[in-house]
Amino acid sequence: MMQSVCWTPAVCQRALQVVTPTIALGFRSPACFISNGRLYASHSAQAVLEKAASESTAEVKTATNMKVPSLESKSFAVSMFKGQLSTEQVFPFPSVLNEEQSQFLKELVGPVSKFFEEVNDPAKNDALEKVEDGTMQGLKEMGAFGLQVPADLGGLGLTNTQYARLVEIVGMHDLGVGITLGAHQSIGFKGILLFGNKKQKEKYLPSLASGEKIAAFCLTEPASGSDAASIKTTAVKSECGQYYTLNGGKIWISNGGIADIFTVFAKSQVKDETTGEVKDKISAFIVEKDFGGVTSGPPEKKMGIKASNTAEVHFDNVRVPADNVLGEIGSGFKVAMNILNNGRFGMAAALSGTMKGVISKAVDHAANRTQFGNKIHNFGAIQEKVARMAMLQYVSESMAYMISANMDMGATEFQIEAAISKIFASEAAWNVSDECIQIMGGMGFMKDAGVERVMRDLRIFRIFEGTNDILRLFVALNGFQNAGNQLKNIQKALKNPIGNAGLLVSEIGKRIKRRAGMSTGLSLKGVVHPELNSSGELTVKAIEELGGVVEILLLKHGKKIVDEQFVLMRVADSAIDLYAMVVVLSRASRSLSQGLPSAEHEKVLCETWCTETYARITKNMKELNSSSSKQLFRNLRAISKAVVENGGIVSAHPLGF
Repeated sequence: MMQSVCWTPAVCQRALQVVTPTIALGFRSPACFISNGRLYASHSAQAVLEKAASESTAEVKTATNMKVPSLESKSFAVSMFKGQLSTEQVFPFPSVLNEEQSQFLKELVGPVSKFFEEVNDPAKNDALEKVEDGTMQGLKEMGAFGLQVPADLGGLGLTNTQYARLVEIVGMHDLGVGITLGAHQSIGFKGILLFGNKKQKEKYLPSLASGEKIAAFCLTEPASGSDAASIKTTAVKSECGQYYTLNGGKIWISNGGIADIFTVFAKSQVKDETTGEVKDKISAFIVEKDFGGVTSGPPEKKMGIKASNTAEVHFDNVRVPADNVLGEIGSGFKVAMNILNNGRFGMAAALSGTMKGVISKAVDHAANRTQFGNKIHNFGAIQEKVARMAMLQYVSESMAYMISANMDMGATEFQIEAAISKIFASEAAWNVSDECIQIMGGMGFMKDAGVERVMRDLRIFRIFEGTNDILRLFVALNGFQNAGNQLKNIQKALKNPIGNAGLLVSEIGKRIKRRAGMSTGLSLKGVVHPELNSSGELTVKAIEELGGVVEILLLKHGKKIVDEQFVLMRVADSAIDLYAMVVVLSRASRSLSQGLPSAEHEKVLCETWCTETYARITKNMKELNSSSSKQLFRNLRAISKAVVENGGIVSAHPLGF
């Protein structure tokens, strides 16, 4: 019946309920990058929907005669914001290691585990506020400082998945050591791996891989918060063009006081070859301490991760050879963003290991502690805690290895997924550790139990490598960007309805069904294991609900969606929950298909997670569509404003004095 409709632009627009100027939208890329304790979201305020500039007559004429191409992303996270289902990167749960890689990894897992169980002493490292010298030397001898450096340059040449497995072991035993290693290779010299030229790699990577030289990543400054444009460090090119003079200071730099090689971000003048205009842009430089003029402050006194070194780093008229520009001059923003996106999955892997460790402590206590004549693991209150701890660990681990596998398979779009994994794992690990202490009671609160150290170490993970608050905005705005591009394609299709009839029929059909509360036709049957079809149906419903609400919000707010942070946070929470649903659904399906001994247990984990998570997503989506949420947001804004203006609590004391 729909095929017989006369496809005029007016008819299409009425069916879609789209006003053309409203959907002529586009995003500037949300340019977010983070350094140690601070997330830089330069231009995040511009990473929003924008009404497109009015098209020229020629452009309109061209669009009228064009058929809109289909350029669908393979990223599940990108597609879910559009109410679409892209399964290529998530089903089946990827297995990327070949036999040789698996064997090599197995040969590493045993010795690394034994080292952290028998040699490394996390309590001693914490007390010393440094990684013990013997431990550092042992890590170097094992090759732990060059896990992903190619073998021909002195490293182990591990894939992302192999790296994740070893990082998981480190995270289980000592997060302080984990930060020392991560600051060195996950961000410290990662820029050389990703953007370095052949000469730079050959010069620096061998000594960095052996641990002879230590690396650090230098971005955060005293005056710069969430805006990279406020960086004050400068790099001035010499008249001869042979070097840059670097001046400025960085704060809260992991490995800052022990590093020999620094990846430093500074402002430099760049000439636009087209316009001739000179602008200040961020550039990345490889800086050696031996260049002279590089100094560091004393180690910072921190709440946790005390074993890692954190210090200020200062650059005073440091001459950096022009050959040490990392990437192209003026491309530092891109360099930093890629470094952080590339390494973020490792945090989820490490923290899944942390959760394994504390769950073991909690279970050991629950299985042996007797109260009221019964082992406490038999009480429902304890059972619920243990079950939820296990689910959080399962989700985090599934995310980590899904993303690492996607990267190993050559995926280029994993930024949203990586950010989600960091947010989820850092919050899950905190909750799991908190519940471990609760299960252990007073014993868990004691220093000897070791969990209080884990709690202190964990607190930073919701702050560095991107604060979870800003990363939520990053996730939501990226999602809105892609959904906005889809609406823009529909706008283009409306200019030539005959040539784009198939696209328009599909889009109109989806909206009619969505409005009627019907399925838009998405399905995971035949993709998920048959025993998990009900969980698959919940996942599909959640995708449809998220896509519908995102489109409504886009049409309602347009480019002003960037200012609706109450809305963005809730959309991000739903996106995080939805990605969590699909990764556990994929992993549990694989386990059932392979007949693993843990398959039935994983099935229960998956079903429980999907049932509860779907309820949360539905609640969030309904609230975003309700008028009561607007009043709630106004109330929250008013309360915050009053407290800030008063310099603290406004309410009168109940005793009157």
